[in-house]
Amino acid sequence: MDKQMSYKIRPLEEKDIHDMQNLFHATVLNINIKDYTKEEVEDWASCGDDMEHWKEILFNNQFIGAFDKQDNLIGYSSMNKNGYMHSMFVHKDWQGKCIATQLLSEIEKIAREYEVKEITSEVSKTARPFFEHKGYVVECEQKQQANRLKLTNYKMKKVL
Repeated sequence: MDKQMSYKIRPLEEKDIHDMQNLFHATVLNINIKDYTKEEVEDWASCGDDMEHWKEILFNNQFIGAFDKQDNLIGYSSMNKNGYMHSMFVHKDWQGKCIATQLLSEIEKIAREYEVKEITSEVSKTARPFFEHKGYVVECEQKQQANRLKLTNYKMKKVL
């Protein structure tokens, strides 16, 4: 498959939440398991169960999704007016196909439209190498509360 393949990108809305939840669960449980314990990924994945939380983050952030030719959601990311990237997830079956790169490029454009000077995010152990490769630097390692457990992640930033 052509790694430079282009995917349809569009803003996400409330009607997309169910697909976002499914993608989030599948990715955390199947991809992040290589860097976190089974108990940790199960706890993290359960954070995606709350429909009201999805509505809240969708309202407070601009989300974009990548879609395949059959219009299936295969990745999503977000940006808010303060330059905070809340999310970046690529479907477990679509890893390594430049989807995150394309989403990040679009998200950075949105950040520039918002005229933010730097992008910040809280990044998993799994995603850290990708973001470092894209020019993001680790500010600190931290423990973030999932549901029951505190998971290690990294506060990262990139100056635009």
